[in-house]
This record gives sequence, C-alpha cells and structure tokens, in this order.
Amino acid sequence: MNCRVVDLRHKEVINIKDGTRLGAVCDVEFDTTNAKLTSIVIYGRLRFFGLLGREDDIIIKWQDIQVIGDDTILVCYNEPYRPMKKRVRGFFSGD
Repeated sequence: MNCRVVDLRHKEVINIKDGTRLGAVCDVEFDTTNAKLTSIVIYGRLRFFGLLGREDDIIIKWQDIQVIGDDTILVCYNEPYRPMKKRVRGFFSGD
C-alpha cells in the first residue's frame, strides 16, 4: 500500500493498548539524511478554548505504528508519566 503524507494527515490515531483515541495526525517528522519518516505528531488538545494554550504534543515513533488503515492508524503507545501540577491557592480558598 502506498500512502502520501497528505493522506496521513487527517487519519485518526488509536492506541491499541487501551483503545483510546489519541487524535488525528497533524504533522510528521523526517530524517533528512536518510530520507525516512521517523515519527508522526498529534497536536495537544486546547486548554479552555485555546485561551490557555495547548497540552503537550504527542509524538509517536515510526516503530510504534502497528497498522495504517484507510481511516485509522493503530499504534502501541506508552503515555509518558506526567507529574501532577501544584494547585494554586486562590484568594478565596481560605488558606
């Protein structure tokens, strides 16, 4: 099966470990010295309608891609550990 980068761009990415939908492919990364595709990039979700920026992007290495189908891409992705952020104490919190 031949596939162009344009065809990859809007395919849904599903994690086969837990069945979660990670998002759609937004970008790809190439190794220009070897002319090989190294990973696909899924942009992070918007925080508060985009006013507070985005979450971190998800970068999936080419080795973690299991199947590229017509509409979806199945990947074996281990989500990196993200420590809990400190809670900001507000003026009205009573602390």
